[in-house]
Amino acid sequence: MKFIDLFAGIGGFHLAFHNLGAECVFASEWDDFARKTYRSNFEKISPNLFKAKNFRGDITQVVPHEIPDFNILCAGFPCQPFSQAGFKKGFEEARGTLFFDIVNILKQKQPKAFFLENVRHLLKHDNGHTFATIKRVIEDELGYSFHAKIVKASDFGLPQFRPRLFMVGFKDPTTEFKFPEPQKLTLNMSDVLNGRCPRKIGFTLRVGGRGSGLRDRRNWDTYLVNGVERRLTSCEGARMQGFPDDFVFPVSETQAMKQLGNSVAVNAIQAVGSEIIHSLENHYDERKQRQEQGRVV
Repeated sequence: MKFIDLFAGIGGFHLAFHNLGAECVFASEWDDFARKTYRSNFEKISPNLFKAKNFRGDITQVVPHEIPDFNILCAGFPCQPFSQAGFKKGFEEARGTLFFDIVNILKQKQPKAFFLENVRHLLKHDNGHTFATIKRVIEDELGYSFHAKIVKASDFGLPQFRPRLFMVGFKDPTTEFKFPEPQKLTLNMSDVLNGRCPRKIGFTLRVGGRGSGLRDRRNWDTYLVNGVERRLTSCEGARMQGFPDDFVFPVSETQAMKQLGNSVAVNAIQAVGSEIIHSLENHYDERKQRQEQGRVV
């Protein structure tokens, strides 16, 4: 299986699919700090991606035909509003948004599947208009199937709720797919913090508002550990997101925490990614068997 990693951030999709035995053949991330972290961690495990100069920057500058062939498109894309004036115009309405770049790649490269991630509020964004447009473009204009579900990191072993909207689809709409069943929590905040913490599941990691303190309702990074109040480190935040302890952040602690707040939860991505690969393998194996049986008859 080959996949591409768009709006790649620090590589949560890359790590998840690499763990599943898939190969990343193209990645795109525009932020210089995130690119530095991505390269530091993935150049050693996916050297061909970098040797082929397929780790690109701004996705709007990428020409789809330059992307190597792949099976699965992965993207944790930013949520952007679509024009109310263009309501129900589908593909044309998506122009000028970053979602359009994903659509353009799907249209021109025709991969077997896609896996998109976004904040759960995308469902209600612009009174549901944004999500409706995304679904309509993918189903009606690109011909892919479309499966969507709110998935929590805590349902896949990680100690933060982090509900996110996962969207999965297949080029052959008859491909059977179901989201994985929730799994037991395998890590709690005492494990993460290496000390006694009264919270079993931690706060969802965020980008801003760091250091608000325990008594602030906006707090998300301060915990009571062995009776002492202290702030979460990037190493601990990485554990909450499913990154290994040897994951490197060659940036400041402030940048590292920002990157983690923007990242996907690796365990949740990997669980769904496993189902996507399983669905593709089953579907094409069954189709091949039917073709062979037809030739025999």
